Amino acid sequence: MMDLWSLEPVALPAELDVLRRDVRAFLAKELSSGRIAANCDQWLGGWDHAFSLRLGERGWIGMAFPAQYGGSAAGALARFVVTEELLAAGAPVAAHWIADRQSGPGLLKFGTEEQKRAFLPRIARGECFFAAGMSEPDTGSDLASVRTRGRQVNGGWRLTGTKVWVSGAHRAHAMIALARTEPRTANRHAGLTQFIIELPDPDVHIRPIRLLTGEHHFNEVVLDEVFVPNARVLGEPGSGWHQVTSELAMERSGPERILSTFPLLAVAADHLAENGERSSASRVGAVVGRLWALRQLSLAVAGRLEAGAAPAVEAAAVKDLGTRFESVVIDTVRLLSQVVPDLGSNRPLPRMLAESILHSPGFTLRGGTNEILRGVVAKELGVR
Repeated sequence: MMDLWSLEPVALPAELDVLRRDVRAFLAKELSSGRIAANCDQWLGGWDHAFSLRLGERGWIGMAFPAQYGGSAAGALARFVVTEELLAAGAPVAAHWIADRQSGPGLLKFGTEEQKRAFLPRIARGECFFAAGMSEPDTGSDLASVRTRGRQVNGGWRLTGTKVWVSGAHRAHAMIALARTEPRTANRHAGLTQFIIELPDPDVHIRPIRLLTGEHHFNEVVLDEVFVPNARVLGEPGSGWHQVTSELAMERSGPERILSTFPLLAVAADHLAENGERSSASRVGAVVGRLWALRQLSLAVAGRLEAGAAPAVEAAAVKDLGTRFESVVIDTVRLLSQVVPDLGSNRPLPRMLAESILHSPGFTLRGGTNEILRGVVAKELGVR
């Protein structure tokens, strides 16, 4: 059973203050020069390859990778500081996000030496982007029910099936796909394997799933007898469930689960202050207080990752709480600002409010629905 007190507070080392100031100064120049613009939900919607390259030049991608694989070996807490500043500024980080957050660490932990050298240095330079092929049609967030099949053939495997909600697959250089490689038994978690599918591939058919805005970030990915050589099996065949749950600890707990709408909250607070809305201070303060508490939880998970743990259940709890908070930010800003959302506005507040509203249906879906996450926590606590 999970220890309810296992998320101990983590104090960031003092030397990371210097890193934080460096990132803030860099972002201030990027914004003032017009090279990037601040927007909400930029770890999904802000695809900017050139910006990722500039981050890679500064060693701010692959911060948890060892130097021998192109990383800075700065660790999970240093990465937390950098990603927190990038998200708070509304910087366009979608291109490298999945590779840096989960695919790279997964390769580092489970990959062969050849796989590490083939992908990790390119990820750290901001040159190689990954997609995560987990969810499937009609299965929601129940990963154990995957129906994509892996059939062993001479020299490798043939994969057949469909993945959905695959962020950035149409631009990615590779996708890590979870497939069933052994007959299903009473143990639904057995017989699953992860594969690295290099893209583009003529047998991989990528179809857009557009947001309410018309933006194309998500995809349906159809695998039609895709050949994957043995050299691109990630980890041991049959060990996919253990690997993917380790990956989910990184996917679900980061500051992106609480900071997607932070740029909106910041501009709304400025707007209210400029208009003398002192009566709104307590409502804004309540939201900021909740944000701070969630930040401490997210930071605590980062601390456990730094220590080499795989806090998948704790991450599920943080993700559930964090994505519900994102909607609280939107509702509070709508109520207090009395601003009409306008996606085409030149003013940041109406534009960011519209962005957040239109992106909000995905907040509690991507990375696992809240219902599934609560089930994970309940099972660990022994109440389900």
